[in-house]
Amino acid sequence: MAEQSTTQNQLTKVASFKGVQVTGVTMSPLGRLFACFPRWREGVPFSVVEVRQDGSYVPYPDESWNHWLGAPQDNKFTCVQAVWAQDNSLFVLDPANPEMKGVVGNPALYEFDLNTDLLKNKWIFDRKIAPEQSYLNDLRIDEEFGRIYITESGTGAIILLDIVSGVPRRLLDKHPSVKAEDIYLTVEGEKWLRDGKQPQMHADGIALSPDKAFLYYHALTGYHLYRVSTDMLTSEVMDEEKLEEQVEDLGKTPAPDGMIFDQNGNLYMADLEKNAIVYRTPEGDIRTLIQDEQIKWADTFTLDGLGNLLFTTSRLHEAVGDISDIEFCIYKVPLAEPVA
Repeated sequence: MAEQSTTQNQLTKVASFKGVQVTGVTMSPLGRLFACFPRWREGVPFSVVEVRQDGSYVPYPDESWNHWLGAPQDNKFTCVQAVWAQDNSLFVLDPANPEMKGVVGNPALYEFDLNTDLLKNKWIFDRKIAPEQSYLNDLRIDEEFGRIYITESGTGAIILLDIVSGVPRRLLDKHPSVKAEDIYLTVEGEKWLRDGKQPQMHADGIALSPDKAFLYYHALTGYHLYRVSTDMLTSEVMDEEKLEEQVEDLGKTPAPDGMIFDQNGNLYMADLEKNAIVYRTPEGDIRTLIQDEQIKWADTFTLDGLGNLLFTTSRLHEAVGDISDIEFCIYKVPLAEPVA
């Protein structure tokens, strides 16, 4: 059972987007805040924005990149799912799967230079790495060793990208750790369905341990957290069967979406079924950071460097049909205090 902590009633709204469903959020080391909006329906006005301190926002890197004309084009976003700021770069993950009806064009990962706001790098994923029903979901970056880790939630896999060579590998795509469990989530008292069916959302949340030694991941529709040694995952001499043997099941957790570590080794994730955010301590205990009815599907997390956790509410369980009157938000809450 989760243990309640002391951060109740410390939820602060940072920004809101009426009628535009936000998923990803990230803050750069210099305090620039970015958010993204997948093209899960027609009429999405932008894919990536920079959020100013007053809560207003502008398309990033400019309006042209965010101008969707109904088909994939060079230097235009198709369907952005995640953003991740690291050092002086903003990485933008585009699964190229608008309305989740199948991949169009090529999924891509873009890197923008935050000093100039110009495109610095671009990696393309073919159908062997990102098949038609794939959905590249979230990412973490180990620049020291030149690795980018990506979850693929459409069919279930971990994508490993070598930054220098640009060569991606699709891993663990037959292992149960990256697959949805046979469960239904109950969110705000209602069984969560998609088009009247049981959702099967595979590997979604992803996090690198602070020492970069382990990659943690979790299916969205699932209650088990897994990890694998990054040394084993990146080994080019280890076959798939031996790699699967290295996966560790860390036991049951609430069903989450995104995940993130703080510097003290706490792993934060949502409890989607309880309007809450929880964290797993380095000892493996699950504790509640905050529970609040405003936390409607906490989706993605980032840290502001000032002791706060920021997260989006994508309201995935409610965003059906006309969403023009629904408010999607970015909130912040203080991190868990270090244990004495």
